[in-house]
Amino acid sequence: MFYSKKLLEFKDIKHCFFSRKNGFSKGVYTSLNCGFGSNDNKINVVKNLEFVTKSLGLNSDNLMLMNQTHSNKVQVINNENKFIKRFNSDALITKVNGLALGVLTADCVPIILYDDKNRSIACIHAGWKGAIKGIVKNTVEEFRKINNETKIFATIGPCIGKLNYEVGVDFFKQFQMESKENSIYFKEIKEGKYLFDLRNYVRNKLIKCGVTNIDDLNYDTFKDSSNFFSYRRSQKLNDQDYGRCLSLISLI
Repeated sequence: MFYSKKLLEFKDIKHCFFSRKNGFSKGVYTSLNCGFGSNDNKINVVKNLEFVTKSLGLNSDNLMLMNQTHSNKVQVINNENKFIKRFNSDALITKVNGLALGVLTADCVPIILYDDKNRSIACIHAGWKGAIKGIVKNTVEEFRKINNETKIFATIGPCIGKLNYEVGVDFFKQFQMESKENSIYFKEIKEGKYLFDLRNYVRNKLIKCGVTNIDDLNYDTFKDSSNFFSYRRSQKLNDQDYGRCLSLISLI
């Protein structure tokens, strides 16, 4: 279990970036796999989700998750739609007390946000596709639709590190098309092969949106197999599947 030092200062929210430890799943899913999108035993996934919510003193019935598709879609949750358990989006935002917003990751970037001025929270699933499509910008804009004056605190959670994120030339060119300045997030290691710094790319997306209160939990999900699931690591090991870690934030 990992926490943001900045967010721990606020007594009206609870949050956690959960590791893969202390769960019920077996095999490649050992042990706190929270992803229904995996081929894990669904009973174990339910037990894992009950464990994470209970560990924060929350009700599992109030856990809000997403069908994550690497989009730029943000879903606002209110008292009318809060009974829906899974939303087709890659970010959630709410002002409703007691709801736990969750994001599942296995190398992508989990981001949780708190607007202290307006008592609003959000979570973001920021893989490279969602990030380049504008998921970070769209989420911050939803905060400002609530009130243009905000005081947003963001925490970037564990994700794949630059030294383990090798990409090809076509990937590099996509980011060059967005901006030539994106070269700073790449290091060429041989012809046509680069290392990509997803964490800092996402971080600068937040900064460009005016979010400067940023906490970084700088853990590499690929490297740290004892604490995190990793899609890329599972591919390298030829595993048949992989688990997902859960990150949560809730207003209390």
